[in-house]
Order: sequence, then C-alpha cells, then structure tokens
Amino acid sequence: MLEQVNLLIFLELNWVQQCEMTYKDALKQSMEELAKEENTIFLGYNISHGSKAYGTLVDIPLDKKIETPVAENLMIGLAIGMALEGYKPVVFYERHDFILNALDGIVNHLGKLEELSRGEFSPSVIIRATIGDKLPINPGPQHSQDFTKAFREMIHFPIYEPMTAKEVIESYNKIKLSHFPSLIIERRELYNQE
Repeated sequence: MLEQVNLLIFLELNWVQQCEMTYKDALKQSMEELAKEENTIFLGYNISHGSKAYGTLVDIPLDKKIETPVAENLMIGLAIGMALEGYKPVVFYERHDFILNALDGIVNHLGKLEELSRGEFSPSVIIRATIGDKLPINPGPQHSQDFTKAFREMIHFPIYEPMTAKEVIESYNKIKLSHFPSLIIERRELYNQE
C-alpha cells in the first residue's frame, strides 16, 4: 500500500513539473532521458555545434552525438544501419524542408524494412522534424513549411505531433518503449509555451 502511495506522489510531483515546463524544456528533458540509455545516439547537423538542436541537446554528452554534414539522406541511412547494429538513433532535422531529401530512406527503407525482412529487422529510429517559426522574421516560402499531412500519407509507422509540453513528455515516453521507427513533429513556435 505504501509503495502505491509513493508511486502516486511521484507521479503527481512529476505531473506538476511537467505543467510548469515549456515545450522546449520538455524536449530537452526527453532527450536527456533517452540519452541515459547506453545504446542511444544522436545524429544530425547543428547538434554538437551551433544551436545544438535549438538547445535541446546542450546537456547531452559529446560522445553520444554524431555531427553530420548537410546530407539528409546520409543521416537516415546511417541511422538505419546503426539501428540494425543495436543502437537507438535519434535523427534531428532542423526543418521539414530538409527532411524531404531523406524521404527515399525513410519511406522506402526505414518504413518497409520489417516487412522486407519478414520481421527479422525492425530498426528503432527516432526522427525529430521541426516546423520552423515565422517569427521574429518570416523566412518566406522556405523553412516554415509543414509537410505533416503528406508524411501521414507516405509513412506507415507512428507519427507524433505534440502541441504542449505534457504531450511532448507523453509522446517520448511511448517512443522510448517502442521497438519501431517513429517520427515526432516539433513546432518551433511552441518552444517557449507550456
């Protein structure tokens, strides 16, 4: 009985923390939780330098990050290969515009590998794809495009689209337990909201 009460108190305290955090804080906390797993590795550009995935990977150890060149299809190919070797890669795409270059690997390989291998392989790859913000300066026709609807038509593994800090935590809790690929759509405009 006491264990159940302690668990409820822990969950309630955790819920209070979640309610007070921003969307960005929830992403950062989720990345730190994923990084605790020995086999998790982070891939992308501007993850070790520059913005460090908009500050969400700032506290992730350098040895858990692979800074890639601007080569989106290479990033997903590398992630698939690493997943087949037992790693749990987290691939960061700064904008939806950029992920378009990786769709061959995502749709035709990552999304179909389990079926192609008759269930022998199911690469657990997490893809983070950000929809850019239109403020403070509108980037015009690029860097703020939203291809979520098209992704839902092409990709047949879970796609998460959290709109609050609480939904970010819930999404990543599900993703962390999954052995399948997943895509999480982040909205840069929500980073400072709860």
